[in-house]
Order: sequence, then structure tokens, then C-alpha cells
Amino acid sequence: MTEEQGQPAQPEKKEKKSLSLNVVSSKQHKGFGAGTIDLSAVSCIIIDDGVAYIDVGAMHAKSKVERGIKFTPNKEDTPNGRQCWIVWVAVDRNEEGSYYAGATACEMLIDSEARRGWKILADHVNKLDHSIKRRYNLTELGEVERAALRKLLVEHNQEWWDRSPEELKQTLGG
Repeated sequence: MTEEQGQPAQPEKKEKKSLSLNVVSSKQHKGFGAGTIDLSAVSCIIIDDGVAYIDVGAMHAKSKVERGIKFTPNKEDTPNGRQCWIVWVAVDRNEEGSYYAGATACEMLIDSEARRGWKILADHVNKLDHSIKRRYNLTELGEVERAALRKLLVEHNQEWWDRSPEELKQTLGG
């Protein structure tokens, strides 16, 4: 009922604002949600023992290799660790379609038996940011890791690979 019919009108319900990740900068904040970034176009790839696979849990440090591991920023604390990589891959779209727009690799050491690991969180965050900003940085990967990453990207979506910039293809060997 309305006020015209003698009943008070219901107060308007306010639309609930959704929270999202904010990027803090020195610029003046422009209100709720300003400066948000969208991580939905970023995928996490793990390279472990020369095998690359997609593991979305890596976005929150809960990938298969990271679960149950206590990480330290001191490399000496993980003397028997095996080298693993997280590769952040950003996908973008142009007139032709989707393509691999950014890719950066971050090193980790994992000692599954001792449940210890090494990684530098700031490095992982910075490299995720570089991927989101459509940059490529895969120079730290060895030949085996590059081949595994290339194989996964091609098998995941050949058309995306074909539309990707030459910089990525040359870095990964073809």
C-alpha cells in the first residue's frame, strides 16, 4: 500500500555494494569500488617436475603443492626443496578473439616430506601485477619448464595461442 491509501510506504532497500580487491595508490580515492581490479581473467599454472597444470588454488596459496606447507622467506630453511613455479597467465580479448595477454613466473621451493617451503610473497604479488598489466616475464624458467608451459597453453586453447603475441611464442620456443 502507499501513503495515498493511508498506509506508510515501505522504505527503499539500498542496493548492497559488493566488495572487491582494491589497488591502493597515491591518487585520491574516488569512492566505493574505485581502483578495483578484476582477477577473473587470470589463471594460475603450476609447473612441478617438468609438468604444467592449471591450479586455481594458487590464487590463494592453496594449490596442490602449497597445501600443508609452512613457507619461510629464508631459502636456507628449505635445503631439500624441489623447484616449483607458479605462472600467472592473463587472458585478454581483441577483435579477433581471446589470447594469452600476460604471463609471469614465480619460483618456489617445496620440501613435501618436511612440509617446508620457500617463496617470497612480495615477488609473487608483483609478478601477478605484471601479468595483469599484460607483460611477459618468463626468463627465469628453464628449457624443460618453458616446454611444459608452452605445451599446456597450446593444448588448453590452440586459437588463443595462435592469436598471442610473438614475444610469448619466442620466449617459449616457437
